[in-house]
Amino acid sequence: MPAIKKYLSLVKFSHTIFALPFAMIGFFLAIANTGGSVTENEQMGWGISFSETWKWVLVKLILVLVCMVTARSAAMAFNRYLDRSFDAKNPRTAIREIPQGIISPNSALRFVIFNCLIFTLATYTINPICFFLSPVALFVILFYSYTKRFTALCHLVLGLGLSLAPIGAYLAVTGHFNLLPLLFSFTVLFWVSGFDIIYAMQDIDFDQSNELHSIPSMLGAVNALRVSELLHVLSAITVVFAGVYGEFHLFYWIGIMVFLGMLIYQHSIVTPYDLSKVNIAFMTANGIASVVFGLFVIVDLFFFK
Repeated sequence: MPAIKKYLSLVKFSHTIFALPFAMIGFFLAIANTGGSVTENEQMGWGISFSETWKWVLVKLILVLVCMVTARSAAMAFNRYLDRSFDAKNPRTAIREIPQGIISPNSALRFVIFNCLIFTLATYTINPICFFLSPVALFVILFYSYTKRFTALCHLVLGLGLSLAPIGAYLAVTGHFNLLPLLFSFTVLFWVSGFDIIYAMQDIDFDQSNELHSIPSMLGAVNALRVSELLHVLSAITVVFAGVYGEFHLFYWIGIMVFLGMLIYQHSIVTPYDLSKVNIAFMTANGIASVVFGLFVIVDLFFFK
């Protein structure tokens, strides 16, 4: 158990709360659109047969959750492995597991490889398109860890990695692309990129002195916040457009009000001159935004469609 806790802490497992609700939106959107037809979807998979629809849905859901957890765990552990020398020098991150010697670099790397293998196996079990696209997904989420070394657009790469959750879950059920889950993916892309910029404001001086790239270190705190606001406006536009395009009902729009309210709230408590509430903006506001919105969308899908 202590070892499990160490690795859960290494990958900040609680932060799964950001993308997981959007993965569930993609999953249940696909179920609602297809009616969870076993016969139809078995043709897209590897011939695995289940006698009842609910069993098929449950197995698919478990596989999607396995993909979500292992992909994110691989990405976070790889980031900690790759950034271990920078983390050791940064007072804010020096307490992390690898700099503190709680987990060795080699153990962290083995953990990355293990999660990548489980992720790939899970996609193979789901259907061919998810399996064929799994190297692309792994490349995006692992490549992010290198980006801060050469581009200030690293926040967008992180957003892109998490944005794979809605469309990936939708593909797991249907085996094909659709505009609506893609709109939710764009919502995640802009939303995550925006709040990652706010989070990176804590390390402006460190990044500049160590030649690491980020929007805050390149533009300064004031302009970085303006960029974050713009990205969150784009996130708001895409999620509203998704609601109109998908012909959602009351619960969806209540969820949007909460989601947008949390975006506004986090920008109201973080200023270029006061970063004391960055963690509240990062974890609390965004956690509430994703969970509440996800729940309301799923309720809308099954009670109003």
